[in-house]
Amino acid sequence: MAGFLSRSGHDVVVYNRTTAKAEAWCDEYTGSVALTPFEAARDVDVVFCCVGNDDDVREVLIGERGALQGLSAGAVVVDHTTASAELARELYKDCKARSIDFIDAPLSGGQAGAENGKLTIMVGGDQAVFDRVSPLMDCYAKAITLIGPAGSGQMAKMVNQICIAGVVQGIAEGLHFAMRAGLDPAKVIASISKGAAQSWQMENRWETMIKGEFEFGFAVDWMRKDLGMTLAEAERIGAKLEMAKLVDSYYGEVQALGGNRWDTSSLIARLEK
Repeated sequence: MAGFLSRSGHDVVVYNRTTAKAEAWCDEYTGSVALTPFEAARDVDVVFCCVGNDDDVREVLIGERGALQGLSAGAVVVDHTTASAELARELYKDCKARSIDFIDAPLSGGQAGAENGKLTIMVGGDQAVFDRVSPLMDCYAKAITLIGPAGSGQMAKMVNQICIAGVVQGIAEGLHFAMRAGLDPAKVIASISKGAAQSWQMENRWETMIKGEFEFGFAVDWMRKDLGMTLAEAERIGAKLEMAKLVDSYYGEVQALGGNRWDTSSLIARLEK
């Protein structure tokens, strides 16, 4: 994502907690390395943040050497982390108190989407701020949508994860059934992927799923983190997520098989073990 910004002619400063990774980035792209988030944020117009969870976001933004300490009034913080909606609303208020703008902008599309500049971005925040930064995000995205006020982007990402959980579980069970029935999975997928059952997950993951290969993207640990936040938010707003809760428990079984870093298509492993 930073590479697409650089190649689009923007001045980019990168920070990574593993400095060697930031230095390697500079070997491939035009830009400079900062040793702290504070240094990365000095004299810049926009900070893009994409880390692991709520605590990580707080550390890089509002920690002792956090980015907010280095930003000037009028700057914008774009948080691409999949984090809680509560944190997004908290940071929105904190930034406003500092005369800084903030949007929550979680991503969908995985590693491949980032590398190909084809991410989908769900945004929460103010229209004027969205209009200001969307041309920058357009450098690495295929679709950018302002969902609503602060926190709305994170809530939309929760909807995304709910839907993916159900789709992947359905594909896992379908493939498991096909193999137990003695059907040729390739022929089955060739047929049903042209109809109402079609999905990105089906077309891109069915073959590796039946081979037991799960090294292609979003890790089970991260999916459980996302579903945990989603289930907590569902309880807060009174939404019933029966399927999501069940699939989250299935991912727990995958973790017990040693699949913490397998990608989310590994749901089939617990059926085939």
